[in-house]
Amino acid sequence: MKESVTQRRSLGGARREATERVVLRGCGVDEEAWTLNVSRGGLRVVVEGALFVGSQYSVAFPDGRERPVKVVWLREEADGQIAGLQFLDGPVIDVPGGLD
Repeated sequence: MKESVTQRRSLGGARREATERVVLRGCGVDEEAWTLNVSRGGLRVVVEGALFVGSQYSVAFPDGRERPVKVVWLREEADGQIAGLQFLDGPVIDVPGGLD
């Protein structure tokens, strides 16, 4: 059964705006990115380099935690990309990076 928006928000699943520098590690590179928002299911970031849908990375948060993610969508911008990243280790109640 799908969770309602109210249920997700009560569990901390709603998106929260965030502006934190994170590092995407994988595919032989470390790519710096900035978060736009974070939820328990994933995050939206801005990157200058090129990412590809389906690519998997480890995202390193400022507090030292790392979580596996997969690129699920991309939007090209004049100065880089906006990417939707899905956490691969399941939803959590607390928001990574101390952003709650």
